[in-house]
Amino acid sequence: MKLLTRHYKRLRVSRLKVALIVIFLNIIFVPQYKKYESDGDNIFSVYLNDEYVGTVGKQTDVEELLIETRREIASSSDTLMFVQASLKVEGKSVVFGEIDSDKEVLDNMVTVLSKSMHEGLKPAYAMKIGNFTVNLASLDDVKSVLQAAVAKYDANNEYEVTLKKDPNRELNALTAEIVAKETMIEEDFSFSEASVAGIEKLFKEDEEKLEEADGKSFDDYQYGLLNISFDNSIEIVDAYLEDSQLTDVNTAIEEITAAEDKNTIYEVQAGDTLSGISYATDIPIEKLVAMNEAIEDENSTIRIGQEIIITNPEPPLSVDRVEQEYLEEDYDADIIYVDNDEWYTTDKVTIQQPSAGHRKIVAQISYYNDKEVSREVIKEEVMLEAVPKIVERGTKIPPTYIKPISGGRMSSTFGRRNAPTKGASSNHQGIDWAIAKGSAVYASSGGKVTKAGWASGYGYVVYIQHPDGKETRYGHLSKVLVSVGQTVRQGDKIALSGNSGVSTGPHLHFEIRVNGVAVNPLKYIN
Repeated sequence: MKLLTRHYKRLRVSRLKVALIVIFLNIIFVPQYKKYESDGDNIFSVYLNDEYVGTVGKQTDVEELLIETRREIASSSDTLMFVQASLKVEGKSVVFGEIDSDKEVLDNMVTVLSKSMHEGLKPAYAMKIGNFTVNLASLDDVKSVLQAAVAKYDANNEYEVTLKKDPNRELNALTAEIVAKETMIEEDFSFSEASVAGIEKLFKEDEEKLEEADGKSFDDYQYGLLNISFDNSIEIVDAYLEDSQLTDVNTAIEEITAAEDKNTIYEVQAGDTLSGISYATDIPIEKLVAMNEAIEDENSTIRIGQEIIITNPEPPLSVDRVEQEYLEEDYDADIIYVDNDEWYTTDKVTIQQPSAGHRKIVAQISYYNDKEVSREVIKEEVMLEAVPKIVERGTKIPPTYIKPISGGRMSSTFGRRNAPTKGASSNHQGIDWAIAKGSAVYASSGGKVTKAGWASGYGYVVYIQHPDGKETRYGHLSKVLVSVGQTVRQGDKIALSGNSGVSTGPHLHFEIRVNGVAVNPLKYIN
């Protein structure tokens, strides 16, 4: 019994030694443990971009570790980088908790952020031209692109694009202008007496040049580009962009100089026709009709002042310029009009046929891109005098024509048709409106009644001769209310509609004749 007790005591001492050794080893080799603190959360799990990166003992350590992570990533590249970082910290209160070392958390953060890192953001420039924007790598590229738009018209390389601070912007933005190379001197905004005198001298010299222009020969003039400027507002701002967002110079030049169709408004002028507008704008008539709801078809009438949508091919960057040119050209003299107060404005007679002349000129021609806008002739020498066209024209406003009934449904149009009944014409000379018998019929225009009575297939009719030479006819009437020789005014009641003559039902047949030939009344009725 004595021996057993001694052995038991030795065993208990051995167990105690082993336990102490295990505790010592855990302290040295096992990860850190956070002791229990009773006042709230004492251990914090950290998530970066929804990925777990470690556990820390202080919440304040997390932000410091993130800052260090960004610093480490930034130091690994010379270019600006965009790093998406969404940080989440979850705290809890524990008696014993395992935490990670700062290095472990930092390494894990670097790994996670590297996945969402966009490298290659470089300083660049965004150039906005109207609604068009292009991104370029440097200001030299910006100038090269703009210079290419100028070079298209500057054959002698006399003008240069310069960039300057945009005075209309509070933020740091640049704009562009074109200047003549010979005038590119250091800016001096002080106006001394000497500089004012110099300006006055320049104005005086210009006036003297104008006075001497008549005495110059064609060889005395300088020809070529006088002035050039951008028509669009240009804005250039700093940006940080990836390589994939940048446009190379050649592509940018092509983009800003390539013509695109742009809708513009054209106001119809006197003498305009759809076919004429189509020819002048190089737009097919069917396209003009498709773009304009107010134009039903290619035969539609257009009126002075009407606005028509047309397309003009224009590049994103447009250029205005003035060139002085020497030209030898055929020219037409201005038309000479002789007014005749006894004629209507629709009456015209050519008294003398024109003949083109030939001349040499010096002209200052204004262009918008490749389109000539206007020209001013500075010097002219006529080699062959042009013969003008002389036209006699009327000044009286011609009579107008109105629909001769109120209401009604058009039942037959002008021209070829299937005869509606035996004896009826297959080449309809007018238009028909189906309307109840006894409806009032009015004079379409003022004039003198030349027939009032029966007229074979027309049944009861009224014919009116008008001052402009036209004649209107009203057929298939039930009652005539005027007599031959009577003068009527536009809108006077002249008859009642009916179904007389060769007719398939109550209606009014209406004609307009010019020099005895029937024409489509719809072209004349207002």
